[in-house]
Amino acid sequence: MKHVILIIGLVVFFLADTTAVAIEPLDAFPAAAKGQERFVITLPEKEKGQEAQLQVELVAGKKMLVDGVNQVRLGSRIEPHSLKGWGYTFYEVTGTAEVVGTLMAPPEGAGQVMRFVAGSSLVVRYNSRLPIVIYAPAGYEIRYRIWQAGEEKAAEKK
Repeated sequence: MKHVILIIGLVVFFLADTTAVAIEPLDAFPAAAKGQERFVITLPEKEKGQEAQLQVELVAGKKMLVDGVNQVRLGSRIEPHSLKGWGYTFYEVTGTAEVVGTLMAPPEGAGQVMRFVAGSSLVVRYNSRLPIVIYAPAGYEIRYRIWQAGEEKAAEKK
């Protein structure tokens, strides 16, 4: 009888070990709310000291028909929020989708062109260990740039 209990215990132990579910960082973030979309940026790993020299610029916008002459932008911005209970940061596009711009008169007969029109961007630190999660209204696109610091130089005393 003792052998049967020991065997059952070993089977349960090994089955429990193989059926354990790994928690991915993205599992902590909720699905997008109605009328929103969730965008995820996974950054490539860098060497240990190299990530401190990098930053990520997040840009939210839409493709729109514009006259090609005036400077235009959206009234939206990207705001950071803390994910309660996890300590992770996620980002949300807020503000208005109204277009603001200059008022120069385009040349007569000039047609409209399709362009990416962005709101205010946000620069965040580079961290390849966690995804960058952005929630934006439906119809938006999220783009990003990776910025790298140049060589450090000393200032002259005068």
